[in-house]
Amino acid sequence: MTTPQLLVFATLFGALVLFVWGKWRYDVVGMLALLALTLTGVVKGNDAFKGFSEPAVITVAAVLVISQALQKTGLVGILVRNLGRVGNGMTTQILVMCVVVAVLSSFMNNVGALAIMLPVAITLANRAGRSASSLLMPLAFASLLGGMTTLIGTPPNLIISNLRRELLGEAYGMFSFTAVGGAVAVAGIAYLALFGWRLLPQRVSGENRADLYRMADYMTEVRLPAGSTLAGQRVMDLGKVEGVQVVSLVRGESQRPFPTPFTVLQADDVLIVEATAAKLTELVEDGQLTLVGNEKITPKQLASDDVTLAEVVVTALSPIVGQSAVSLRLRQRFNINLIAVSRQGQRLRERLVNARFKAGDVLLMHGPRNSIEEALHTLGCLPLRERPLDMVPAGQMRKMLLTGGIFLVAIIAATLNLLPVAVSFTAAATLMLLLRLINLRDVYESIEWPILVLLATLIPVGTALSSTGGAKLIAGGVLGVAADWPPMAVLILVMVLTMTLSDVINNAAAALITAPIAVTIAQGLGANPDAFLMAVTLAASSAFLTPIGHQSNTLVMGPGGYKFSDYWKVGLPLEVIVVAVGAPVIALVWGLS
Repeated sequence: MTTPQLLVFATLFGALVLFVWGKWRYDVVGMLALLALTLTGVVKGNDAFKGFSEPAVITVAAVLVISQALQKTGLVGILVRNLGRVGNGMTTQILVMCVVVAVLSSFMNNVGALAIMLPVAITLANRAGRSASSLLMPLAFASLLGGMTTLIGTPPNLIISNLRRELLGEAYGMFSFTAVGGAVAVAGIAYLALFGWRLLPQRVSGENRADLYRMADYMTEVRLPAGSTLAGQRVMDLGKVEGVQVVSLVRGESQRPFPTPFTVLQADDVLIVEATAAKLTELVEDGQLTLVGNEKITPKQLASDDVTLAEVVVTALSPIVGQSAVSLRLRQRFNINLIAVSRQGQRLRERLVNARFKAGDVLLMHGPRNSIEEALHTLGCLPLRERPLDMVPAGQMRKMLLTGGIFLVAIIAATLNLLPVAVSFTAAATLMLLLRLINLRDVYESIEWPILVLLATLIPVGTALSSTGGAKLIAGGVLGVAADWPPMAVLILVMVLTMTLSDVINNAAAALITAPIAVTIAQGLGANPDAFLMAVTLAASSAFLTPIGHQSNTLVMGPGGYKFSDYWKVGLPLEVIVVAVGAPVIALVWGLS
């Protein structure tokens, strides 16, 4: 083993450890890996950042912008507006919704497609009085299955296409993945609709999701008695008391669900407060407040036309991951209260001021509707409530048609090779901006910069794996073990190894690491490299065993109340189906020799 090879292997091993550890975000790990190889001279300084100019990176950014435009103009909302009429049968509901989310994921960001369907699925579960956990994981898995079917469906497809262009001089076309990916998606969705959902727990009640937070356990009605030292003070003064939060005020016959911080308190005011048990006891014993009774606090008492309770889920790329409620200063910045946090279907027991948010957490927020919408945009959270869809204004319909038409033209141009894929979709995104179908702020906020940085940094690392002979060395070891195996068995081995890697690290990183090795193995066998590239593509998108393998899996963990073990119970049979269906179809469509 040469020194460059040793450095590449050590760097990749260190990166894998950091990916699995999860303490640092994957884009930071990717940058560290690139810098390690650049500073040791394995990657030349002039080549270190060439990954940022790769067509795959540019295409991912353009597709993310287009996905945002499709959502902003309401075009996707129109497509899913009638899903509430599919009936109450579980198999029918899951089948229809999985097909819809898979089709959407074929042409837009996987997480974006899933985010659109989350409120629909939760609404259907509530109406049927059943747990949303039966619906959400199948939807997440369907978003991954749908991404397998087209070039722009998921970053690994673009990575593999980019590698093929470097090796064989020609990239894959828009629908080169459709035959294999489509067959796997059909089989996978059939399994999820018929059997997969039956393996899931029923942890979160669908009858009333507000019960998840058991508001009566920590929200209490208290009265300001005559002579209370708090009379004459403002709401903000009481809010400054650590562990106490005023969420509603009743004065006489009127109720103010979200009193302003400057509201002056009066004797006989009734407050609904969120407080720790210790702090509430202290206030009562001091005579500043008296308990009104044990009546259950309901969401209706905290809402009005302008004020609402909103459930939102923290995404994997949200800037609030790792931060606390105190550091975010939600009341000061956005004029909203954080009422509760649910993690894996259970209300967080620790004090909210100390809790640090994790991806998949569900937050219960209270405040003016417009303030909550602004906060979600900034905090990178997604609402879990279905928005009503009214009649579409004429001007909005024009925007929908323009957005859909531009996207369709871009797909046709890329499919017919009239323009390179990166150019076609970048032109579409730019035209949508110029026509004001999406604004500049949304353009930059829609791009998942950590994904782009990860791709751009690991592309040179993957290249170094090949150029140093590291991929050839690993491939030689695999071929030494499987020298007498038939090509189909080796193909399946490559798929299983890639799947295993994808379950613990980002799927794009898994594809970048395993693709050069797979091509070298194919060359050593005298087999068709396309077959092995397709195997890596399918396997990299088959992160079904853990909640950390893909953002879609993480996104549904909180709303579905899932535990880590729930994923492999449903995901393991699905990965077996991917291999059992995918390998023969690859051999049939692409040929092994």
